[in-house]
Amino acid sequence: MTRRLRTPLLLAAAAATLSACVSFGAKPPPFLLTLDADAAPPAGAARTATEAQALTILIPTAPQKLRTVRIPVQQDGSSVAYVQDAQWVEAPQRLFQRLISETVAARTSRVVLDEGQYLTAPGEQLAGQLMEFGVDARTNEAVVVYQAMLVAAGGKSVTQRRFEVREALGGKVEAKPVGEALARAANKVAVEVADWLAS
Repeated sequence: MTRRLRTPLLLAAAAATLSACVSFGAKPPPFLLTLDADAAPPAGAARTATEAQALTILIPTAPQKLRTVRIPVQQDGSSVAYVQDAQWVEAPQRLFQRLISETVAARTSRVVLDEGQYLTAPGEQLAGQLMEFGVDARTNEAVVVYQAMLVAAGGKSVTQRRFEVREALGGKVEAKPVGEALARAANKVAVEVADWLAS
């Protein structure tokens, strides 16, 4: 009888010990961050474009520190931390691509597509790299750096341009003010990109 009881008791004790050591997921942040465009294309307006006039905006590439839903803080030339309790609703590259698309569509007459929408030919393509999208602790600023690459229809020419905007945080590095500062900086970059494409 004693042996029969001992095995289940040992298994129960082991399970209790294991459950105290194992975590089944991090505690979720109190809220998630996103990017909203300051300008949006008018509803109901139809646009037509030839292949050469259409513009496909691709999701930018990004370094490893940005391939996460967390917000990086550059401490110095070699150290990166992340803002506590700050998390995007999805990868920042995708949020930034959507912001650029909405802003370009609102500020120009272009027919704007993303890489999942074009059916035949993508027309001109806007690619690039989201090089910085976080906090510079050395200057206490939110920083957005986008290296854009405009490829003409058919790949006949390539034009590059770098965009950089910094927004002062003015206080502690916390989720809400950092998210708001990055949204302001990202919108300013999007406007500059739209104006460049319209020129």
